Amino acid sequence: MTKTLEGKVAVITGASRNIGKHVAAEMINRGAKVVIGDILDAEGEATIKEFNEKAGTKVAAYIHTDVTKYEDNKALFALAEKEFGGVDIAFLNAGIGSNANTMFLPFNDSLDDRMLDINTTAVVKGSKVAILYMAKRGGGVIVNTASVAGFLCSPAVGIYTASKHGVVGWTRSNAIFEHVCGVRMNAVCPYWVETELAGDLGNNVHQDPFATMVANSPRTKVETVVEAVLTLVEDKSRNALPGNVIRAQEPIAVYPEILNENSKAVSDTYIQETIPYYKKRLAEALEREGI
Repeated sequence: MTKTLEGKVAVITGASRNIGKHVAAEMINRGAKVVIGDILDAEGEATIKEFNEKAGTKVAAYIHTDVTKYEDNKALFALAEKEFGGVDIAFLNAGIGSNANTMFLPFNDSLDDRMLDINTTAVVKGSKVAILYMAKRGGGVIVNTASVAGFLCSPAVGIYTASKHGVVGWTRSNAIFEHVCGVRMNAVCPYWVETELAGDLGNNVHQDPFATMVANSPRTKVETVVEAVLTLVEDKSRNALPGNVIRAQEPIAVYPEILNENSKAVSDTYIQETIPYYKKRLAEALEREGI
């Protein structure tokens, strides 16, 4: 195995098991150190013990992390800096799929908030913390776990779809920061993956016909998702699709009919002014947060 990530440090959320654990293992194989943040403490501790024993040295660390809280995200990245000297890679992977068909469920603030808080808002918070630590180190890459549901839709997983559309929108909105501080941000968008999440999304408690479709849909291998994540880390943005295919999902172009000459000129000026504007804001944020 070529050590393509030798000297790199990765922070990974939701990596006590499933996709996150497999990505962590492959990053270690390629020479990286990893710090895992999760709420599954027993599994998280067992995972890093497994990694460290296999390597014969300390290559992984774990900390309990509620990804919906800034303080926990800051503690996660601070641990990576303390243990391994900094952060180069963040794989913001934590997410849930239960109660995705919410339209006719009882009005329940915590139930609906939980899906959006974990799947979307936590990615926003994690990215904001990650970019400061990476900027201080001279750059890095953030990969967010979205889904094919980030650009397709179904009423059977409506709130899950909304949460993943949010991840895709957030990711695409942050392309400029590669030019501000050397931090690239991408999203991996798998189809049904061979994990428990597909079962959660296809839950048939209310005899939803969607469950039959899920049960008979092709699956994406975990190995394909791992390859996609590492491609995003090491190369250009691509997405995992059914049939174990990896391809790019390009943003939709701006419709030319909504622009006029004045708006085009203003847009060009905006692009020129935006990078120095955000460099100033970055410096202010680093000072304010003490990172």
